[in-house]
Amino acid sequence: MLQMTVNDAVSAALAEEMRRDPTVLVFGEGVATKRRDLVEEFGAARVRNTPLAEGIIAGTAAGAAATGLRPVVDLLFAPFLTYAMDEIVNSAGKLRFLSGGQFAFPMVVLAQTGAGWGVGAQHNHNVEAWFVHSPGVKVVMPSTPADFKGLLKSAIRDDNPVLFFTDLALGYTDGPVPEGDTAIPLGQAAVLREGNDVTLVSYAKTVDGCLQAAGRLAEAGIGAEVIDLRTLKPLDTDTILRSVRKTGRLVVVHEAAGPCGLGAEIAALAAEHAFAHLRAPVLRLTGPDAPAAASFPLEQAFVPQPDAIEAAARRLVTPS
Repeated sequence: MLQMTVNDAVSAALAEEMRRDPTVLVFGEGVATKRRDLVEEFGAARVRNTPLAEGIIAGTAAGAAATGLRPVVDLLFAPFLTYAMDEIVNSAGKLRFLSGGQFAFPMVVLAQTGAGWGVGAQHNHNVEAWFVHSPGVKVVMPSTPADFKGLLKSAIRDDNPVLFFTDLALGYTDGPVPEGDTAIPLGQAAVLREGNDVTLVSYAKTVDGCLQAAGRLAEAGIGAEVIDLRTLKPLDTDTILRSVRKTGRLVVVHEAAGPCGLGAEIAALAAEHAFAHLRAPVLRLTGPDAPAAASFPLEQAFVPQPDAIEAAARRLVTPS
């Protein structure tokens, strides 16, 4: 095992995949400046800075993918994906289907999202559910360095466009990462802690909040099972439903706003496929339906915290 940060894990995955496959190239906003090691090893032809023009970057990536290359593009802050929606959603996401499978679009779009840096509402907006709702694209949003590396390797190898989100607050967190070629298949959630009383489902930074809450609940004799989705699309419904059928209680936690978010989808899954097993209403803990604040303390109030997660689980297990 190696100890590395999330940012280092992303760099390691890019370097390993570029060594393995000469069709992998990286371009986008500041990539050659931020990743000098990749420029030195692979040259300017495969690692390029671009103008701040998200639509052009994504359109170029879609065209490169159609010709047999595997581009990884960095569009920096997730809200500016709005400038590239036509290229990602209407072109890359649909053209494989429209071509009858004659073309593949193996492109990865990197974007940063979430609270933690006080960058303000125009740079901080969790938009992952938009892309989950878009046919033909896959969506990945991990929480640990090992998962960032393993899932990015699989995303690069996938023949479909993949949105790969990095939660800003996680970039410099570190953890153990296996050595070698350890790709993690897309669409497999991870059960990080087992329990019999309540299921906590989350992704990205709020996974740690769920783990903290589960530890406190254990002290009170309440067993919370914690599931890290890792991949939002394809969604690992089997792991979610297996846990809900065991515990009979479900709390879904994410930073993105509640309306039409992942929490709503998972709540619907539980109601449709595990209703007979539910012993309490499904609860969602989400960010508010409001633009994010630039103030760090207000940002923290924006994100579901361990105290709120613990309180929600307790309400389900021991209702008043």
